[in-house]
Amino acid sequence: MIQSAALLKDLKAQLKLVQADLRARADDQADRWGARLHEEYAEARKRERTGHSWVVWRDNEVDQAAVAWLIATTFVRFCEDNDLLNGARIIGQPVPIGWIAGPGDRTARAEENLTAYFRANPTHNRRDWLRQAFRVLAAQPAGKALVDEQHNPVWTADISAERASALIEFWRQTDGSGELVRDFTDPDLDTRFLGDLYQDLSDHARKTYALLQTPFFVEEFILDQTLTPALAEFGLNGIKLIDPTCGSGHFLLGAFQRLVDQWQTEAPALDAKERVRRAMDSIHGVDLNPFAIAIARFRLTVAGLLATGERSLVGVPNLGFHLAIGDSLLGEFGGAPEALQFEGEGAATYFYDGEDLKEYAGILKPGQYHVVVGNPPYITVKDKALNALYRMSYKTAAGKYALSAPFMELFFRLAVRGEQGQGAGFVGQITANSFMKREFGKKLVEEFFAGHHLGNPVDLSSVIDTSGAYIPGHGTPTVIIVGRRRRPVSDHVRAVLGVRGEPGQPNDPAYGLVWTEIAEHANDPGFVGTYVSVVDAERATFDVHPWSLTGGGAGAVMDLINGEAVARLSDRVFRIGFGCVIGSDDSFVMPRSFSERHGLGSSFRRLIVGDEVRDFSVDDDGEAAFYPYDDERAIRRIDSGSHELRWMWPQRDRLWRRPTFSKRTYRAEGRAWYEWHQFPKDVRAHKYVLGLAFVATHNHFTLDRSGAAVYNKTAPMIKLPATATDADHLGLLGVLSSSTACFWLRNMCLGKPLQGEEWQRRYEFDSTKLSQFPLPSILPAERGARLESLALELSSYSPKNVIDTAISEGAQDLRARLRDAERAWNQVRSRLVFEQEELDWQTYACYGLVDRDLTYSAAEHDSISLGQRAFEVLMARDVARGGESTAWFERHGSTAITELPKWPVSYRAVVEERMRVIESHPMVRLLERPEYKRRWMSSPWSARADAALRSAILDLLERPALWIDTHGPVARSVGELSDLVRAEPTLPMLLAAWTGDTEPDIGATLSALLKSEAVPYLAPLRLTESGVEKFRAWQQVWAEQRREDAGESLDVSSAPFYAKPDFRSADYWTWRGKLDMAKERFVLFPGLGREGDSSVVLGWAGWDHKEQALALAREFPMQDALGASNDLLSQMVAGLVELEPWLHQWHSEMDASFGVSPAEAISGVIDQQLGRLEATREEVTSWEPPAPTPGRRAKNS
Repeated sequence: MIQSAALLKDLKAQLKLVQADLRARADDQADRWGARLHEEYAEARKRERTGHSWVVWRDNEVDQAAVAWLIATTFVRFCEDNDLLNGARIIGQPVPIGWIAGPGDRTARAEENLTAYFRANPTHNRRDWLRQAFRVLAAQPAGKALVDEQHNPVWTADISAERASALIEFWRQTDGSGELVRDFTDPDLDTRFLGDLYQDLSDHARKTYALLQTPFFVEEFILDQTLTPALAEFGLNGIKLIDPTCGSGHFLLGAFQRLVDQWQTEAPALDAKERVRRAMDSIHGVDLNPFAIAIARFRLTVAGLLATGERSLVGVPNLGFHLAIGDSLLGEFGGAPEALQFEGEGAATYFYDGEDLKEYAGILKPGQYHVVVGNPPYITVKDKALNALYRMSYKTAAGKYALSAPFMELFFRLAVRGEQGQGAGFVGQITANSFMKREFGKKLVEEFFAGHHLGNPVDLSSVIDTSGAYIPGHGTPTVIIVGRRRRPVSDHVRAVLGVRGEPGQPNDPAYGLVWTEIAEHANDPGFVGTYVSVVDAERATFDVHPWSLTGGGAGAVMDLINGEAVARLSDRVFRIGFGCVIGSDDSFVMPRSFSERHGLGSSFRRLIVGDEVRDFSVDDDGEAAFYPYDDERAIRRIDSGSHELRWMWPQRDRLWRRPTFSKRTYRAEGRAWYEWHQFPKDVRAHKYVLGLAFVATHNHFTLDRSGAAVYNKTAPMIKLPATATDADHLGLLGVLSSSTACFWLRNMCLGKPLQGEEWQRRYEFDSTKLSQFPLPSILPAERGARLESLALELSSYSPKNVIDTAISEGAQDLRARLRDAERAWNQVRSRLVFEQEELDWQTYACYGLVDRDLTYSAAEHDSISLGQRAFEVLMARDVARGGESTAWFERHGSTAITELPKWPVSYRAVVEERMRVIESHPMVRLLERPEYKRRWMSSPWSARADAALRSAILDLLERPALWIDTHGPVARSVGELSDLVRAEPTLPMLLAAWTGDTEPDIGATLSALLKSEAVPYLAPLRLTESGVEKFRAWQQVWAEQRREDAGESLDVSSAPFYAKPDFRSADYWTWRGKLDMAKERFVLFPGLGREGDSSVVLGWAGWDHKEQALALAREFPMQDALGASNDLLSQMVAGLVELEPWLHQWHSEMDASFGVSPAEAISGVIDQQLGRLEATREEVTSWEPPAPTPGRRAKNS
């Protein structure tokens, strides 16, 4: 029996090899498959079936073909080992059995058959032999669809003869005892391993198609809610079920088994094959992914075979299921099946060769299915052309929609419509719950579910919150929707509401604590459990967006909070939302050191992102954004030849291609290519900004009085009117930072996947929901002021501030200063914790949640530590009594205590009263839970000090004076750099504090530090083969942009983004990112050396093209003297050739120090070195680094 995990791992390795083999053929238009792919792509672009670039589209086709070869050989191997093809014939003639391998003597028999085949077909190779095996499978009526000769790419995508041989050898591998490593023999013919292959074999397909298996217990539950009542209402004969997103067929397999069992019950005398045929005739499925359908067909074929009692596919007729490859959202007519009434040649959508949807006429006809079930993809659509087609076809495809919206519409449309005495079809699906809270879901909820799509009525039966359940593979929070296609027949909807999430990963997800309560009590209104509660909710509740599916008394608390509101936040503010939408952050956003390094300091502004907004302040570290505006926030002109232009120019065409709101491009609308997408001027708003974290576990707000920073979409901002006072800002800062606000926001906003305990779930605190926050009559402005003041004091003790002060004062006692700052920081933080706790209890009174003042007003006490808050003491006591364990204390570095500390009597009395209220008051008990209480989660002091010291050291090493001498820019070995800085007082002080050693080895320390701070100067040294291919595409773009600058009118090519596998090192990817933009501090010159010095040679990343070229050109005499090999010299010349176009673009003017322009000077060096090497520019440009020799370091020769 096959070991699924091992098979998956091995096939993933094979997939890479087959992909590489096929990719070359895909690009070769002389190859029949490559030529056909180019034809398909051109037609698909013309017919607007895709908007992807050729490279992206090609990679998907290559992936599909490579997977098809692996899956098809897997089918053959399964059939070989289980005798499923014994007695097979082709055109009436018997064929020898055995093609690839098998246990016992079957591998030898397969080799004998292969030898005989080659004697009969001397010009064929092992690829043809594998296709012979596929033909045998396809020749069986029950096997024809498994390797369909009309659509499966194994017939058109020719893998090489060498790869076919290697694939056969892979399947024939044996272990030490001579047994096959991969033996599929299984008396039960279990095909579950194919589900694992479907989901995880191809990383590309998993991301592209959002591949995800539906666990059997979820599938069974949904079929219980849909197929079971459908059979009761419509009967067995003629019942039709479809999964429009069937994947590898989990729902279809489950449905088939139920149907065949039901036929056994209702017609026991019926022939087994007829029972299977009738059951299969009810089964319909569609999927966009061809290999998903191939797997689903195979699994259903084997299931049908077992149900008939047969043990061979030979002689078994076509089983009769209906599974099609195609886009179910586009259907057979290029759009939602009943939405479009096209006629003529342009009516039908363009079908790819691998799709066969048009051969299953009517499979997506609306209103014909008694049961529609599935687990649709939740992803957003990256392909712009496809995105537009979906928008045209589905009313619910609005805003930044996820596919869950149009699929919801499609599922109901496919079901039988209940009217005029006709029963309505049943619909059930598990889908992402993002539509419940995100803006794109508003149309789905308030138009579709609310019944305003008159042609497609919806009767919601059940809404089941599964976000707290542990469902393997479903990282996205989910909800199960069950309904019927008819007008509502009741004023209520059964709602299973979440109370608590799964406390840990269960051994068996089918028996997880949350899922067990759902499965056992979904039909039990009034049930209140530990993890879910079940109610029959007013239907009108589900006609309004957003939805809240929180149980356990949360609804009553929300009603009370909303009832105390004298205003909504939107009533008091000028604007809530983004501070800016740049439109291409990768092009504009850089490390803060970048702008200083390149002389662009005044052109950048501090950019605040959500992860930096924590506990009333913003982190010291962060990035900056290129700021193309003047003081009036009007777009300014970038001067030609400026540092700004030279830095941004390589991205010009890509930035000009950005879409505007009118769906045109920046270029078409005449917008500056370097401007941001959106940047509100806010001329009537106050200068102050209330910033917040968009995604976080808890609510985080900060008051920024400078108004100088900009806030991106991950850190929305609240702007008050220009007339607002300090008290207005501080009052909002206070109330929005309270545990009450956290409770309200968590109930209103979208939760992310749960990873751990409920307090670890992150939420999207979006502006739309936040604007509706209810404000009480009294706001805690004084408390907000104290929290702001303490947060500012806390930041003054940050390691960065302490280090900066020490350097500016020329101090030598840095280690002592850091120790003192750590003590002060902890003291101030304890005061902040105290004030936050007072804020929480003060806010309870503001909303009427408590009927008396439970804050502490005396001056005797003003600080507490984490672990000492009332709810934490009660939680620790519960754990000590054997209650549910929690990671709260360990995760936050606090100590669980069961007795109150020795506080002043007055403060102790207040805390004891709070504890009594928590235990006796259900509403306060709900609010005083970890998921609503501030976590005070921060990086350890030691880690922040380490990062600040490291940054300060690197800043000093970037001083321009270190990278120039009397002859100009100069590269330095780490050894040379160490000698230069050794005598300076500041760097040894920083190194001593960083290492903890009073006399650190400067050379060794800098070598370790700089290892990850430099990126190689030459593309093939930093990029893999796939990355170099993309780099050449970018070079083509730059060449075309230069032609454009020269006055030529042309359509500039588009270049692909880079990905992590395109880089030779994870560090290089971290620095460069998807645009390969140089953000690193230093340039690495691999292979260059110094006499008697084995350390690496570096340059400064702050050099411009001229300076880097001059520094590299200076290395030729030095490396010659060290006996540099031709390979190293070729590499160096290639580096100059890469720089040459930039030199002619930016440095072509006469330079008196050279007597010619720098461009001409460097071109002369290139020509000279090429003459020595007897090589051309093209030859050195194609230079590739030699493969490393295991166990040995490359040496200069």
